[in-house]
Amino acid sequence: MIRRPPCSVQSAERSDPIYGTASAGSAWVFLELGGAWGHSAFLQSPSILDPDLGLRIVRRVEKERMRIVAIRRPGRRPPTPRWRWFIVNSEPGAEAIQTGEVDGPEDYLDLALDGSDGAASNDPLIAVCAHGKHDQCCAVRGRAATAAIASAYPEWTWECSHLGGDRFAATGLLLPHGLCYGRLDTATDPASIVELYTQGRLDDSHLRGRTSLPHAVQAAQHYARVESGDDRIDSFSPLSVAHDDGQIRVRLSGAAGPVEVVLGEQFSEPLFSMCEANVAGRVRQFTLKSINAPRIAAT
Repeated sequence: MIRRPPCSVQSAERSDPIYGTASAGSAWVFLELGGAWGHSAFLQSPSILDPDLGLRIVRRVEKERMRIVAIRRPGRRPPTPRWRWFIVNSEPGAEAIQTGEVDGPEDYLDLALDGSDGAASNDPLIAVCAHGKHDQCCAVRGRAATAAIASAYPEWTWECSHLGGDRFAATGLLLPHGLCYGRLDTATDPASIVELYTQGRLDDSHLRGRTSLPHAVQAAQHYARVESGDDRIDSFSPLSVAHDDGQIRVRLSGAAGPVEVVLGEQFSEPLFSMCEANVAGRVRQFTLKSINAPRIAAT
């Protein structure tokens, strides 16, 4: 058997583009499952959650077209388990977090998925993938990034189950805005990304994209930020997306008028997108064809 370097190491060596790769999701359910997770946190963690109950919980959430994610606090597990939950809307302009706690995992089945239970939270939710049974990169890199962020923001920070994009580990979400980050452990100070978030700004060098937006829009926003230097979260909201003669034309709102970004698509050489992958596959990448960004007149 040939042993390959970890997928995140290979990805960094190839300089895989990180922008335009955020997993899709605009409605999220985060449920606390303290302890060790199996390959599937809800279906294969019998010491924490009965698999039949886990399947019923997952089916109920996914029936509502919501993303379900397991969370746990970093560090030592408390002797008495707790069962906290967050329901998050990450649609631009409607971002919200509802949170609460139940007495046991069975009560997750009765949770109102429309966000009418619990209380509204004004605090961010930071979830960093540390799902070691799913991918070794998430275990090593994710736990390091979580610890660094939790040292500055302990009440906001959680380890979470698989988010996708293992080759970009450590991956994480900043909510409610649904900002998906990668290679968090390589940041000079991962907690500084959260500090920017509290200021309504983002770190484009580690940003994969906003989960509520299509991949092409995520990529177009990246190029608009590079062109303008504007790092505000709510800048460059999408106006239209059109596919034209093998290209993608994305119009974004801009401070001085609409920004038009024309993207090309290409596919990478075959690569292993996660450590356990047995077959190499090509992944889609976006290239910049042109950008038309009106300048703000000097005053």
